[in-house]
Amino acid sequence: MGLSGKKTFQVDIKCNGDVFFRYRLADLLIIAPEFMKSCELQEGEWGAVGSIVNTNYALDGRKQFVKHSIEAVDEEDKLITFKVHEGDLLTIYKSFKVHLHVNGTDDKITVTWTFVYDKTNDNIPDPDSLAEAAQNVTKYVETRLNPDLVAKINIPQLQ
Repeated sequence: MGLSGKKTFQVDIKCNGDVFFRYRLADLLIIAPEFMKSCELQEGEWGAVGSIVNTNYALDGRKQFVKHSIEAVDEEDKLITFKVHEGDLLTIYKSFKVHLHVNGTDDKITVTWTFVYDKTNDNIPDPDSLAEAAQNVTKYVETRLNPDLVAKINIPQLQ
């Protein structure tokens, strides 16, 4: 197996996908506090190309840290690319990028996550637990933002 990898997965949701594309981690702090622990804008503006954000999050029961930037934004296709600069991911991967694509209609939105990475050696696993966490956060956000699901599970809807 090679050291370069790519993992793509999709999550269908029934809510406004703009929370994923109109990127602001502070929103995920409110929506998914079990996963997102803190974030701080270090440089630039929220959601702008070149902005740098420090984030603490939970993964596999452990606190993790990542410093990342927004490398590209395609408003028309609702595609955003993040590049990891520092943090726990780079202790096992030489490089790590995340492409996030949101598409669909009001009835059904598909969030496509793609991880592109280079492992430090052949013994490093693929980022399966991070992929599972991203899927879970995506579905959790759906339950917080979809009025029908909010009513069913009695979660207060965010403004």
